[in-house]
Amino acid sequence: MNKTLSGLGLVAGVLCIAIGLAHVFIGPDVVPAGGNPTPTAESEDRFYGAIFVGYGIAWIWASVQDPLPAKLFVFLSAIMLLGGVGRLLAVAADGRPHQLFVGLAVVEFVFPALVFFLVARRSRRA
Repeated sequence: MNKTLSGLGLVAGVLCIAIGLAHVFIGPDVVPAGGNPTPTAESEDRFYGAIFVGYGIAWIWASVQDPLPAKLFVFLSAIMLLGGVGRLLAVAADGRPHQLFVGLAVVEFVFPALVFFLVARRSRRA
């Protein structure tokens, strides 16, 4: 159970860091069908890329702790779930995005549900 949680956290962390760094150094051009952003949108995208790097570092940090901090896993997963909710709100406001973001929304609902399940199961065993 701990190995699974740790592995999921490490994968999430590495992916978040890679995505965040791409946004910091490449900017909005990394987004499929992103259009031509304004300077304000470009600044915002690169800033949030840096925040996403920090989010990834938090996943990795949580994943290498012994014992694994279950509450931190739940917290980080809740942030991901909130991101998925934000994507649904964007669909409601502006319509369906590029297919990549539909897939990301699925991940942002399924991944936290899996973590919540594993943490609850781990807690029942303890």
